[in-house]
Amino acid sequence: MAGKPTSDVSIVSSIDRRGFIKIAAAVVGVSGLVPWDRWSNALGATVKPRTARFPEKTDLIFLTDRPPQLETPLKYFKEEITPNDAFFVRWHVSGIPTEVDTAKYRLKVIGQVDKPLELSVDDLRKNFEPVSVVAVCQCSGNSRSYFEPRVAGGEWGHGAVGNAKWTGVRLKDLLAKAGVKQGAIEVSFTGMDRPPIPATPTFAKSLKIEKANDPDVIVAYEMNGKELPMLNGFPVRLVVPGWFATYWVKSLEEIQVWSEHFKTFWMDKAYRIPNNPTGSESPKALATDTVPISNMPVRSLFATPANGAQIDAGKATSVEGIAFDGGSGIKMVEVSADGGKTWNAAKLGDDLGKFSFRLWTYDWTPADKGDVKLMVRATSNAGEKQIDYLWNRSGYRRNVVEHIDVTVA
Repeated sequence: MAGKPTSDVSIVSSIDRRGFIKIAAAVVGVSGLVPWDRWSNALGATVKPRTARFPEKTDLIFLTDRPPQLETPLKYFKEEITPNDAFFVRWHVSGIPTEVDTAKYRLKVIGQVDKPLELSVDDLRKNFEPVSVVAVCQCSGNSRSYFEPRVAGGEWGHGAVGNAKWTGVRLKDLLAKAGVKQGAIEVSFTGMDRPPIPATPTFAKSLKIEKANDPDVIVAYEMNGKELPMLNGFPVRLVVPGWFATYWVKSLEEIQVWSEHFKTFWMDKAYRIPNNPTGSESPKALATDTVPISNMPVRSLFATPANGAQIDAGKATSVEGIAFDGGSGIKMVEVSADGGKTWNAAKLGDDLGKFSFRLWTYDWTPADKGDVKLMVRATSNAGEKQIDYLWNRSGYRRNVVEHIDVTVA
């Protein structure tokens, strides 16, 4: 397990890769890439989603083990801060780090700089101003399994998202320490994960120099006051508040400054969306103009009741969930209990900052028995609203008005 990095003690954090295989063997008996609430609808309420418990994690919804993809159950979205052990996991290539010796670890800052750096975790902690931000980390493909028509990729439900307090150092402070040369235009980020074969491109991302110098962007060494879990990027990871998690490079080992466009599959080919305000296209007419995905749109999700739940008529029921956007904060959340005919304001929880989850609750006492479609929509402080329909070939950037179906008995 991870220990607190120090300057005079070698701390080794490790996880057992063989454990991944054992876990996979235990869950392969449940198959079918469908959202977990649809399992209940199709097969009965007794059917549970396949789950697995990886090192430093509680029971999470299991997608794959190589690379690990683990989804957070919706019950955790009744909390403002997602616990570290319940935080979703998403890696891109199978060669993930399973051991880090913090006595030997160094974060390199190289490229178009005056003074290349090699920094230990202890250097980051002691030699730079610590900063913290509460921010949502969301996979670009969160909720992909709800796209119609269906698309290829990891069949996430709504749980490829989490909210945490991240503590570390400003990326701009690291760049300033290294001295960025005139003419620099991009900064790239590479982690410790390695592809299984040479033909597979190493996972790397980049930011324009202006975004890299945004004071909200940090290199984090703590998550909710503790070291990062190994599966969430120990010993440090990039945190880009308001942007999708594809930029939040885990187990970061190299920052490189470029005076030319940084060319990589993961920017030039992957993680791209149609170049329009909603990132949408038609299955019959795919967009030819695409751009790298970046900021998150406004959205809201149900935490409880579960889809397919039975509600007692005449009994007060608390409908709860989360809302968030790309950095203006949440102004309003509305709930409809009649399939969208009428809308009522939900009560918002504490405001932990413009990049954070905002909890919402709506007290509902159904009078009549029957099937009910509950719907939720959010409005950001910037005036952005959720939309009625979105589709793209990659299943990215979903922010439609979500619904669940319940039965009042």
